[in-house]
Amino acid sequence: MAGWLLKTEPSEYSFADLVRERRTVWDGVTNPLALKYLRVMRGGDGAFIYHTGSERAIVGVARVVSDPYPAGGEAGVAGWVVDVEAESWLGRPVTLAEMKGSELFVGFQLLRLPRLSVMPVPPAIWRAVEELARQ
Repeated sequence: MAGWLLKTEPSEYSFADLVRERRTVWDGVTNPLALKYLRVMRGGDGAFIYHTGSERAIVGVARVVSDPYPAGGEAGVAGWVVDVEAESWLGRPVTLAEMKGSELFVGFQLLRLPRLSVMPVPPAIWRAVEELARQ
């Protein structure tokens, strides 16, 4: 199982929306690197949901429940999507400021490429987020 971080603007689509709907198509990814990452996701992978904007925090955990498929279901379409289901809220949000202030997150793409909307989360970073969320 791989781990991912999916960013969303909570005023457009929040983790609470995902919890309420239970499942959604994760779409709207246009950055070439983010699309590259999305295309290697697999059903069963875990995903942190990160709220952008004024929150700037990882707030919840989701599960990728489909392999990537063309946006709109049409072959040849430039965009790709995956289906995602809500799993749980974190015990508490883990903020960008906390991650920037911790040596545990050195090298994490979230800190180096802040505009990237889909990125891998290495296992050590995943565990660090879970630990901070329990504090």
